[in-house]
Amino acid sequence: MWNVEKEEESKLIVNKYRQILRHCEVEDVQKKRLIRKAFNLAMEAHKDMRRKSGEPYIFHPLEVALICARDIGLRTTSIISALLHDVVEDTDYTLKDIEHMFGPKIAQIINGLTKIKGIYEPTTSSAQAESIRKILLTLSDDVRVILIKLADRLHNMRTLDSMSVEKQMKISSETEYIYAPLAHRLGLNSIKSELEDLILKYKHPDAYEMIGSQIEETEEERKRFINKFISPLRKKLNDTFETYSIVSRVKSRSSIWEKMQTKGVDFKDIYDLFAVRIVIDSKAEEEKSDCWLAYSIITETYLPKQDRLRDWISIPKANGYESLHTTVMSRDGRWVEVQIRTTRMDEIAEKGYAAHFKYKEKGQSDTGLDEWLTKVRELIQNPNANTLDFLDEFKLNLFSHELITFTPKGEMKSLPRGATVLDFAYSVHSQVGNQAIGAKVNNQLASLNYVLKSGDQVEILTSSKQNPADEWVDWVITARAKSQIKAAIKEEKRQHIDEGKKALASAFFKLKKEMSPENISGLMDYLDYDHKLDFYYDLSRKKIGLEEIELYFNNIESTGTNWMSKLNFFKRKSNKNNTLAETIRSKMHENPESFLLSKDLDDISYDIAPCCNPIPGDDVIGFIKDNKSILIHRTSCPVATRLMSTYGNNIVKTKWRDKGKVEFLTGIRMEGIDDVGIVANISKTISSNLNINIRSFNIESSDGLFVGEAMLYVTDTQQVDKLMTELRKITNIKKIGRIR
Repeated sequence: MWNVEKEEESKLIVNKYRQILRHCEVEDVQKKRLIRKAFNLAMEAHKDMRRKSGEPYIFHPLEVALICARDIGLRTTSIISALLHDVVEDTDYTLKDIEHMFGPKIAQIINGLTKIKGIYEPTTSSAQAESIRKILLTLSDDVRVILIKLADRLHNMRTLDSMSVEKQMKISSETEYIYAPLAHRLGLNSIKSELEDLILKYKHPDAYEMIGSQIEETEEERKRFINKFISPLRKKLNDTFETYSIVSRVKSRSSIWEKMQTKGVDFKDIYDLFAVRIVIDSKAEEEKSDCWLAYSIITETYLPKQDRLRDWISIPKANGYESLHTTVMSRDGRWVEVQIRTTRMDEIAEKGYAAHFKYKEKGQSDTGLDEWLTKVRELIQNPNANTLDFLDEFKLNLFSHELITFTPKGEMKSLPRGATVLDFAYSVHSQVGNQAIGAKVNNQLASLNYVLKSGDQVEILTSSKQNPADEWVDWVITARAKSQIKAAIKEEKRQHIDEGKKALASAFFKLKKEMSPENISGLMDYLDYDHKLDFYYDLSRKKIGLEEIELYFNNIESTGTNWMSKLNFFKRKSNKNNTLAETIRSKMHENPESFLLSKDLDDISYDIAPCCNPIPGDDVIGFIKDNKSILIHRTSCPVATRLMSTYGNNIVKTKWRDKGKVEFLTGIRMEGIDDVGIVANISKTISSNLNINIRSFNIESSDGLFVGEAMLYVTDTQQVDKLMTELRKITNIKKIGRIR
């Protein structure tokens, strides 16, 4: 907790204010006076306020303003807005007061940063989701709102220690779901990396501490290796370039953890822990040639890995990132990643959009950021009525991996990896997408759901008789395509509403039933329809006929209720396979006391989330659903992240009881070299040596290699960890991990 004398607090506040002025590089006297005026107003407004940690509240707007100036490169208007961003929300000052003192632009930015207060229907929205949406909508007017909000979020994440576990999980999940990807998409690499590390700190504290201690332990050895690696490069670079710098950076804890999870390896098996970066001070017209010259020096000194050259200079990433990456073999037999860029490229890589905009004004930067912002604005101008759907669609615009495709005339189209012919069609024009029937990809016929590869040249084939179909939504991954398809289908269905109503009226008349709202609602429930638009559309297309409607009324008469039919065979079948979830639930109900809750909640049952299947020992979180039960997720589960980022108030701190002896179903995946007896060795280790029950065991072999998956009943993660340790002792098993 905060324990600093008043006099020392005042010194810290003044020092922080001076840092802001130093970093924002404002020369104009009038602008300096405005910043001072904003500082004085913030001091007055927040003078009696303290944060949870006990520190003066003014520290927060000062830190946010400092991040804006130092880490993002924003100037006067943004600094003033950052200093005042909580004044309207937390004090008696109004937006009109701000507008009167600082003008309409700053008032507009602060309005965009102010949270929405109110109550929202839990089935369609939440105050949390609405506030995020409100911030995103300001992209149409001023991107500075997002940049200041990212600075605000970074400082909140830095000071999360003083909050409750529930708040930590809510804010971390919200950050993981929307703010870290947004920082990446706006090119704010340093902020994105720090946010991801802080997410790891609060969602997986043990992993965060473990990786941190391992990095510290290997620091001296790493420094010696890097100095030895750089030494032969320096002389050649000194002879070639007037001004340059070489720095090394350790991978972030979050990226190391992600690699450990995806590759199923331990920390000691991560060899690319760091990268060497060469930054050249180049003239604008010589940037590309200087980078390639540096590349030739590096590859003359060390042998490059042929498939690891990444050229983001010729075609920058969609977030504006420009750099040359290569991986070379050191003389110690270790692969080392080397990044080559200029001073301008380095500033854009670290400070993102603000740096991109600064260089654009000088005519030195033309990246994909403006094109991306245009796409986002198109989405925002016609958002889906459902806030959560809107956030999901916006998130689809935050892809990190992109591929480059071309029109028949050679026009370049940047699409997310995994994009299809149909995504390409909608990127050309909505009408082209709506009428697409196929394509020629590299002069070969291709279907609408054909997945494109980088470098493909695509010609869309159209027909005026074509209309979008429901399954098209599953064939695309871009938000633009999804929203255009949904809009076209919705419009098509609207045209059939009257026809559907006539068909329903005719059926009711023949059956001599009243066409009342209660009867229509009951029929929709019975047939499992949530929306009248779909209901009337299927009536018009004769997917619902007299026979189904008559069956509904017969069921009411036989059961005396108009609730959903007991004849479950008629309901539409779900595509979801719940076998695994049901198995775990049945085990869970045998011992419902295996959870401890931090809140006193009576008469609430517990369910294991089928999406992540947590077992004792996993870090878990409880999510209250419908005020009737608690769904237990792993903290790393993407579904839980989405729920916590939009309905964070429903989180319940949850942990496993030590006494729980019930068995849970989990899975492990193994890869290795196939050999006689491998199956017997694995089975013996699992069943005989560790006495673990096997539910299923599948193994496939090809070209001397095998991949195996085993579903097992275990009591906790310790048993799983012990099993994987024993299986690693089998010589031919090269990779093993839990199925996530």
